[in-house]
Amino acid sequence: MIGSYPNTRLRRARAHAWSRAMHRETALTPADLIWPLFVTSGRGIEEPIGSLPGVSRWSVDGIVARTREAIDLGIPCIALFPNTPSDQRSEDGAAAYDPDNLMCRAIKAVRDACGSDIGILTDVALDPYTSHGQDGLLDGQGYVTNDDTVAVLVDQALNQAEAGADIVAPSDMMDGRVRAIRMALEMGGHANVQIMSYAAKYASAFYGPFRDAVGSGGLLKGDKKSYQMDPANGDEALREVALDIAEGADSVMVKPGLAYLDIIWRVKERFDIPVFAYQVSGEYALIEAGVAAGVGDRDALVMEKLIAFKRAGCTGVLTYYAAHAARLLHG
Repeated sequence: MIGSYPNTRLRRARAHAWSRAMHRETALTPADLIWPLFVTSGRGIEEPIGSLPGVSRWSVDGIVARTREAIDLGIPCIALFPNTPSDQRSEDGAAAYDPDNLMCRAIKAVRDACGSDIGILTDVALDPYTSHGQDGLLDGQGYVTNDDTVAVLVDQALNQAEAGADIVAPSDMMDGRVRAIRMALEMGGHANVQIMSYAAKYASAFYGPFRDAVGSGGLLKGDKKSYQMDPANGDEALREVALDIAEGADSVMVKPGLAYLDIIWRVKERFDIPVFAYQVSGEYALIEAGVAAGVGDRDALVMEKLIAFKRAGCTGVLTYYAAHAARLLHG
């Protein structure tokens, strides 16, 4: 029961900074952030991504340097995504389970340089490795097959675990892949490797800059609506999450983030499991475009959006602003 004015003045607690801090309901710390990083070939390479201002692809040595930066800032985990050279892409995405691929080289380099001081999250999906840009294998009609794709995803996840990944994150949205990966990890001696499932991943218009970053955008034939979720559906997301939990996911992800805060909230309320969100490339790019147009202050926009994720129930957030936000939090 709330009182009545003037006995109750809600502005009293807002009058001073110390009071606002004391009454703040939602906290954001660097430990809530995961930093997505893009890996490219070569050495000493930084390739700025035109559609993601301020974000670059880094060669493996640069990834190690960014990881050390993350450790210094108190960021607990990085997420790696490879830009596979075109001559290593194929219809079947076989490079995904090559133990010497870009992803594995980056994992091993980070592990050798940084030990267990930071977590390494890896993407499990075939779109960075296929010549057609889809997340799985195609049948003769261009449809992404489910079970054949799952078999390859299992090999990919095991490959990453062998290289030293701490968390494998299947982002493909094939049915049954979490169970298959969990069983393979258990049988392969990787019982402590976590699965963060992209459980509710929508067929969104916000992914364009990411596809540029991993080199799959210009290759994509068709769309991904036959396996990624319809943005109109909410109840279906709860079914997807329930299935992935039953199959062995340690945590789940909602992607994209800001346009799906209601889904984050519903998942958190329904299931007793850590929920993460991905502030995806299009969301990042829109902030940068807004800043460039003079519609708002970057620092304020970044922090307000990240707080929104936490307020909705997120355990943590994958964001290209991770290092920037961590510096702001450190003052």
